[in-house]
Amino acid sequence: MLRSSIRLLYIRRTNPLLRSLSSSSSSSKRFDSAKPLFNSHRIISLPISTTGAKLSRSEHSMATSSEPKSIYDFTVKDAKGNDVDLSIYKGKVLLIVNVASQCGLTNSNYTELAQLYEKYKGHGFEILAFPCNQFGNQEPGTNEEIVQFACTRFKAEYPIFDKVDVNGDKAAPIYKFLKSSKGGLFGDGIKWNFAKFLVNKDGNVVDRYAPTTSPLSIEKDLKKLLGVSA
Repeated sequence: MLRSSIRLLYIRRTNPLLRSLSSSSSSSKRFDSAKPLFNSHRIISLPISTTGAKLSRSEHSMATSSEPKSIYDFTVKDAKGNDVDLSIYKGKVLLIVNVASQCGLTNSNYTELAQLYEKYKGHGFEILAFPCNQFGNQEPGTNEEIVQFACTRFKAEYPIFDKVDVNGDKAAPIYKFLKSSKGGLFGDGIKWNFAKFLVNKDGNVVDRYAPTTSPLSIEKDLKKLLGVSA
């Protein structure tokens, strides 16, 4: 019996595999006496911070609230470079037009715009004209030259603003809003000079007209918004 024990002890000491197993067994006993680090039979739910998600929702809410809801949320430049807060037009019906001085549509549009303005300005109607040189370079002049042309030749009494882009990455914010509010027949982009947007008394775009649509032909729509019967 003694010889068997001595032989077994010798084998354990000389055999690397048995020595490793023996060592592991001793180590496991030491770890078993301590508090287990993990429970393989139980899934522990860790608290997950929702701060990031809340910030994300908050930021989304702030972005949504900051988005323009009407044209009254915009400030534009007049022909002299001064800021004009469009909220001054609250309660009025507006016709917003991108104008040009050297276009084949210039004479007819400027003439009829003046007629509409003269007839309905006393009923809360305003025309906002934005010069644009993006179509055939037909509005090359300075702001001063554009205003003088419109006021002298066509007796324009309505405001004429700073020259802007109406399409592309550099399009004026007001025009990005107008186009997103009312798309055109062949896409949102402005097709030519004298595209027209009709805006109600709440500052919302209610209709859009092609450049070839004459101002007088929209008089019926204008009268409905103004509440004018005659």
